[in-house]
Amino acid sequence: MAIKWSALEVSKAMDEVEHQLSLAEAFLDEAKAKALRAENISQLPLYMEQRVRRVVYEIDRMDNIRHAIKSVRAAIPDGAVEADQERRNQGSQQSLQL
Repeated sequence: MAIKWSALEVSKAMDEVEHQLSLAEAFLDEAKAKALRAENISQLPLYMEQRVRRVVYEIDRMDNIRHAIKSVRAAIPDGAVEADQERRNQGSQQSLQL
């Protein structure tokens, strides 16, 4: 049974999301490093330290996005991307008319 949605488009969209995440990764790593430095500020009250730790925790949660992308990819039926690509390739070829 053929799927009615485009597995190829979903796969390409996940490729684009992964690309954007890779661009953001350096900025997020820098933000985390700065937050960790803030956590070590002399005489920082515990309530502030806890809030700074939450910032670090939230940055670390970005890995959840990678797991979500894997989940999307895993839900695409086996061979669906290739079949979709093949259908597109066949549809874009001109037929010979005699």
